[in-house]
Order: sequence, then structure tokens, then C-alpha cells
Amino acid sequence: MFTGIVSGLGTLVARKGPSFVVRTPYKRKSLELGASIAFDGCCLTLTEIQKAKGKGSLVTVDVSNETLSHTTMGTWEPGRKMNLERALALGEELGGHIVTGHVDGQAKIVSRFPDGDSVRFLLEVPTEFAKFVASKGSITLNGVSLTINEVEGPRFDVNIIPYTLAHTSWGDRLPGDLVNLEVDLLARYVARLAQTEGMHS
Repeated sequence: MFTGIVSGLGTLVARKGPSFVVRTPYKRKSLELGASIAFDGCCLTLTEIQKAKGKGSLVTVDVSNETLSHTTMGTWEPGRKMNLERALALGEELGGHIVTGHVDGQAKIVSRFPDGDSVRFLLEVPTEFAKFVASKGSITLNGVSLTINEVEGPRFDVNIIPYTLAHTSWGDRLPGDLVNLEVDLLARYVARLAQTEGMHS
């Protein structure tokens, strides 16, 4: 499980078939084979760990065709920055909201514009996910836990504060970009409950 609070930025170093090699800021000794890390919101298992030159480590993860088809990872090229979050340990603070690391689909950035000190992003989700998006609800985009502002049909907007822009890959995101989307678990269950009640009414 994750919280949607990014703990570091990674950089894709190489793609070798289904394997991705990523440079992380984490110390080699702090990582274990088989451990899970969310890469732009995608929960993946570490299959190889090496100490990197300078600080940090190089990790290898294997990516299935299913993951490539449902996330943005199929378009990633070396040099791409990504948001990283290590799996939540028991007793740690839940700073964002409960995130599984199982990406539901992709949302498209429609526009980006200044909003005070923050930046407001307008996004559009595939129609089938619109029922899970609610004003003031939570959503995970590229692994970041965000609060939804206004909603209109399949479109909604979020504000990214300066700290998040500086410490995540959101500073690089532009209109036309696709981002990984994970809907809130609570929103999913509420939608399912409403559907079930409708069937019995």
C-alpha cells in the first residue's frame, strides 16, 4: 500500500525488453529484492539492485504487457523523470490517502495555467472513470495524492502547490501529456453501492 506522498524522483536509465532500469535517490542498503516501489503510481517489484555512482541506487523492475497497455510506461524513454514512493510500513503516517499502486487508466492534461502561487491543471478522464471523480474527493495522478477541485462531466481540475511542482515530475507536465490515474478506493465502493441499490430499487 501507498499514500500518494512522493519520497523521491527517479530517472529511467535504460529499457531492456520488459525490464526498466531506474536511478533512484535511495541508498542501496535500504532496499531489498522483492520490495515494492510505486513508479509514477505503478506498483512494481525490484528484481535487481545496484549501487549507483555517486548517491543513490540503480534498480531494475520487470513490466508486464498488461501494465504497459494500461499505463504511460509504454512510452517512457531514457531520461524520463518519475515520481517514486516506497511501500507504506506499519505504523507510518498516512499523509495522503490509501493508494494501491494499481493504475486504472490514463487521464489527459487539457490545460495548465497559473493560479496564485500554484498551478492549476485541467484533466480529462475516459468516460468510464467519470463516476469516480467528485469535487473535494481524492485522486492519484502519476503517483501523487491530489484533491479534486471542480468537476464537469469527464473533466476536473487540481491545484499543484509550488513544493509539489519542485519535488515531483509535475513541474514537467504539459497539456497533451497522459498521466497515470488511480481512482480513490472509497469512491469506487460508493459508486458500486449506488449501482447495487439502483438494481434493487
